[in-house]
Amino acid sequence: MNIATEPKLSGKPIDDKARKRTRPVLWFLIVGGLLALLVGGLVWFNMFRDKMIAQFFANMKPPPISITATVAKSETVPNLLSAVGDLAAVHQVNVTSDVSGRITDIMFTPGSSVKQGTPLLQLYDAPDQGDLANYKAQATVAQLSLDRAKQLASRQFGPQATVDQAQATFDQANAMIAKTEALIAQKLVRAPFDGELGVRKVEVGQYLSAGTQIVSLTDLSELWANFTVTEKDSGNLQVGQIVRINVDAYPSRTFEGKITTIEPQISADTRNIRVQATIPNPDHILKPGMFATTTVVLPDKPPVVTVPETAVDYTLYGDSVFVINEKKGDDGKTTLTADRTYVQTGDRIEGRAVILKGLKDGDRVVALGQVKMQSGAAVAISTDPAPPIPAKPPRY
Repeated sequence: MNIATEPKLSGKPIDDKARKRTRPVLWFLIVGGLLALLVGGLVWFNMFRDKMIAQFFANMKPPPISITATVAKSETVPNLLSAVGDLAAVHQVNVTSDVSGRITDIMFTPGSSVKQGTPLLQLYDAPDQGDLANYKAQATVAQLSLDRAKQLASRQFGPQATVDQAQATFDQANAMIAKTEALIAQKLVRAPFDGELGVRKVEVGQYLSAGTQIVSLTDLSELWANFTVTEKDSGNLQVGQIVRINVDAYPSRTFEGKITTIEPQISADTRNIRVQATIPNPDHILKPGMFATTTVVLPDKPPVVTVPETAVDYTLYGDSVFVINEKKGDDGKTTLTADRTYVQTGDRIEGRAVILKGLKDGDRVVALGQVKMQSGAAVAISTDPAPPIPAKPPRY
């Protein structure tokens, strides 16, 4: 019997179903192998790339940073005591009248300079002038009566009582003359000292009450600089020490004077002591009321190590400088590196910072160019001159 000729059989091979089952498995194996190969290739590529980048940066050295170097030096710095205060006039007054009256004449120009005794203002004094003439006439009559009484008394023709009475009348007349002249003088207001006048506060025809301000008068030839220092610093002050002041109106100028008064008492509220210095003002450019920064020149201290202020890096973690050191490489060549060194700073005077600890005389430090510099970085000293420290503003 031939199986292939049987009518009930399809004639297909017996293993077709098994082949259908093996094809998906084969595809899964192929796709999985390709994916594994792809993932492995990506992993290998990333590892190779990281290795090459690390090798590139390991072999590549950044070029030296160009910096400006300076040398820490030991020097005697000025021993200064700074404070803030204000200026006041040695002689300043609001000119007023001792008596009341109507203004008849104003004899000054606002803002002008006057000498002591210069007439400034006249009040109405006609009644007083009349009284003065009357008393002068009475004094003349009294003088004549006194002379006649003395002549009669000398010849024994009159009593001494008549002479005494005539003398008293004459003295009374002279007293009334002096009183009236004083009243007239009060109505002519004069400058009490040399100085500069301010803004006029009155007008002709105005009734002026006693004590009303007419104009201000200020002597600008010298001023007082009033300032305060702490109780701790009061022991370093003495009368006669030099004081330098600076004002905002003239930032490029320094004015110098001397301490003339030290308050003998220390304030119980602030624990400060008040000091007054006299400042000559020949150009009359300083004005009373100006805010002033005062600096007292104290005796010199022993020499200290200083560097330019720009060399110090001030941070919350401490003050530091970059010290330049020579380092010899594996190839025998010498290179310069800048290493961060933490220091203890003191006062800053005229663009230089006092280093109390961390540097010694002769150390080379980075003055300019340390921005974003890391400790141990290679540096190259620039030949360009450093800018002046401190930079002084131009004068106008």
